[in-house]
Amino acid sequence: MKINSRLQPADLTAKLRRFWRLSGEKIRQIEQSYDPAKGSPVFTVKGKYTSRGWTEWTQGFQYGSAILQFDATGEKKFLDHGRKATRQSMSPHVSHFGVHDHGFNNVSTYGNLWRLMNEGRIPENQWERAFYELALKVSGAVQARRWTSIKDGGFIHSFNGPHSLFVDTIRSLRSLAIAHHLGHVLMDEGDRQVSLLERLRQHAMATAAYSVYYGEGRDAYDVRGRVAHEAIFNTRDGSFRCPNSQQGYSAFSTWTRGLAWAMCGFSEQLEFLRAVNDKSVIPVLLKAAQATCDFYIDHATAADGIPYWDTGAPQLDRLGDWQGKPADPYNDFEPVDSSAAAIAAQGLLRLGHYMGAKGSRYRQAGLSVLDTILDEPYLSTNAQHQGLILHSVYHRPNGWDYVPPKRKIPCGESSMWGDYHAREAALYVQRFVEKKAYLTFWGGATS
Repeated sequence: MKINSRLQPADLTAKLRRFWRLSGEKIRQIEQSYDPAKGSPVFTVKGKYTSRGWTEWTQGFQYGSAILQFDATGEKKFLDHGRKATRQSMSPHVSHFGVHDHGFNNVSTYGNLWRLMNEGRIPENQWERAFYELALKVSGAVQARRWTSIKDGGFIHSFNGPHSLFVDTIRSLRSLAIAHHLGHVLMDEGDRQVSLLERLRQHAMATAAYSVYYGEGRDAYDVRGRVAHEAIFNTRDGSFRCPNSQQGYSAFSTWTRGLAWAMCGFSEQLEFLRAVNDKSVIPVLLKAAQATCDFYIDHATAADGIPYWDTGAPQLDRLGDWQGKPADPYNDFEPVDSSAAAIAAQGLLRLGHYMGAKGSRYRQAGLSVLDTILDEPYLSTNAQHQGLILHSVYHRPNGWDYVPPKRKIPCGESSMWGDYHAREAALYVQRFVEKKAYLTFWGGATS
């Protein structure tokens, strides 16, 4: 990708202002017209949010978006909506033993409200705080209970089963981080206390070891920074068996949203571990964060920082020098994934901040990606379209994404996770513009 080395957060001020105006309109539209009886909104079809998924993993993004909207604009009606919806609808997610998505659902809702109280953005209330903290403690412990032991540690297994490590889950480790930060532990058989921080460390280490490649000869397709969506283990002896992919093209190419989850998750956990003064796994996580962010910049995106859905997508060659020109969401061969860009932007920005003076490449790349998605053709300016960021892809292999008439590939639609993470990245940068507190998921300072 081409990095704008001169771009500064303040240069995005006008785009951010328009973004939040449009964002508020989309949130209100969904609140007024979406039927919750259909399940959580997942992605749009013909501009309208619809439900379709393997599990209920996007409801936290829906209500968390309203909370982020309040954070960015101060409009209390969005806080009221997010707070009420969290209280009324999110409790089943807290004790959901069937998913690895606790950080997505619960930190985006209970966690954001708790963070705002920590920051003094909403009034201190003892019982309200206790409500949020209890939900976050339980969520972290339930997430940590999905545990598979392996020869060199263990990991939180995906909904596919105990054999399955998803790269996505590194982003959901924020659930364990907050629960540990609140002094909580997982109580297991025989009253055994299990450290949530230790499970966070072990899962992060397993993801770094088995989901990320480092150009060190692991297999014939070992390119530094490449990511496998899924790692498969023999649960009898704890040995690694092979890479796999559920949503990517193959086990030996890189599904770009999986790459983005890794970039964002590793960078955010580096910040948290530094804040709690735990240095035990930082070298491993930093190696993984730099490798994945470098791969995104050097190999995974078009010139404007937007990736196609998979680096091995079978018809990418039909696009010619796709890396040397801006992404084309309306091409006839392979879809882009703007949601991967929204997630990756934050990972780049956070790694750049974490590394200080040595992180300027990542920081500027993150700003460049955000600059692209805050404008057309990615920003949704059509008042009738419920999505905020266009050209997101959910599950290309399963054919779940809508293909408009006279088009050959999915385009023009949005996803709840893409919209939410665009808001989170926009809020992150806006805090710099307004010289406000650095944005962390626990609402604490970071150096």
